[in-house]
Amino acid sequence: MLSEKLLNELNEQIKYELYSAHLYLGMAAYCASEDLDGFANFFKVQAEEEKFHAMKFFDYVNEKGGRVRMQALAEPMNDYESILDVFEKAYEHEQFVTKRIYTLMDIALDEREHATVSLLKWFVDEQVEEESNMEGIIKKIKRIGDHGHGIFMLDAELAQRTFTPPVKGE
Repeated sequence: MLSEKLLNELNEQIKYELYSAHLYLGMAAYCASEDLDGFANFFKVQAEEEKFHAMKFFDYVNEKGGRVRMQALAEPMNDYESILDVFEKAYEHEQFVTKRIYTLMDIALDEREHATVSLLKWFVDEQVEEESNMEGIIKKIKRIGDHGHGIFMLDAELAQRTFTPPVKGE
């Protein structure tokens, strides 16, 4: 059984994962408004991943006999200065999520809640990938600038991204 403290934090994490999807859809809308459909696709796929993450926590809480409590989501940012600004904000957000996962891991370790530690190891690895992806795109945008031919090439590359849920156990 999950402690009240850990259960409350897991419920908070469900909210943050759903907020992340909400935020990324706002970013997708901004990109689409700038006629950058590939970048919009990147963030729509990102939103799908975040919903998957929320459901992974949702299912885990239920499997452990806890009660999921859905919470209100804040309105996400909708306007940005540039495509670079979008990715810098996304990177900052992923760093925030990483800190949240680490906080959850600290609680689970303190409580010797090994099943939760096991779940969170997946998320720790996932956050390394999330931050690396955002940072890599930021570096590319800085190299090519956020206007011109290079940005359209990157837009075409990001248009190819799809979401494939991991196989159970991954």
